[in-house]
Amino acid sequence: MQRTTNLQQEVRWLKRYVLVSSLLLVVILLSAYQHVQTQRFEIIEAQRINIVEKDGTVKMILTNKDRFPTGNELINNRATNKTRQKRPGMLFFNDEGMESGGLIFDGKKNPDGHEGGMSLTFDRYDGDQVMQMLSTDQMVKGKRYTTHGLAFNDYANDTLTQQGFSHHMDRLMAQKDPAKRDVMETQMRQQGMFSVPRIYLGRTGDANNGLYLFDNAGMPRAMLYVDKQNQAKLEFFDDKGNVVDSWPKQK
Repeated sequence: MQRTTNLQQEVRWLKRYVLVSSLLLVVILLSAYQHVQTQRFEIIEAQRINIVEKDGTVKMILTNKDRFPTGNELINNRATNKTRQKRPGMLFFNDEGMESGGLIFDGKKNPDGHEGGMSLTFDRYDGDQVMQMLSTDQMVKGKRYTTHGLAFNDYANDTLTQQGFSHHMDRLMAQKDPAKRDVMETQMRQQGMFSVPRIYLGRTGDANNGLYLFDNAGMPRAMLYVDKQNQAKLEFFDDKGNVVDSWPKQK
């Protein structure tokens, strides 16, 4: 009888031990899992990193030149821009998975000297860029041209979507006849499918620094700038690009 009682006590003790051990194991595993979720690294090397939401929606891409999404690649089940050049940088996507801006950069030597630049763009909803921070640097036939500034663009066509523009660009690029392609491009411009500059603040390629205003056709209408001789100038233009007023007065 005593032996049976001792056996029952041992069984109960073993059950408690297994229960406690199991609970401790669960706690350890959960702690380890939580620890894995937050890790610190000194150096990470990768060709491309996609930042995604829990549902898999891509929100940001950090990529090298080779892995830059273009061509037939789909991001968030949407086609990417087939015509843009591959460059290293970042792309941003909104809550609905549409591209909403990005950062690209490049720079290399060429037979004339060098060329390089950097661009940070902000897109309108389901559209193309309307704001851009831009820097370019080119050496052409021994002469260096640099620009850097903040630009604001606009679109006459407020109904054009990213997919709609991509469709029209596919048709344009598929046209092999140069004359017919020029006609198609002119029609697209007349329909307001391409962006036009409205405001530029910064340095131009001819070394003027100032504020430049454009009409809804992209024609310059007013300029306030300091030229490379450090002379301040104010100029106004008609819709043909002719100066209609200036300060100081043009001789």
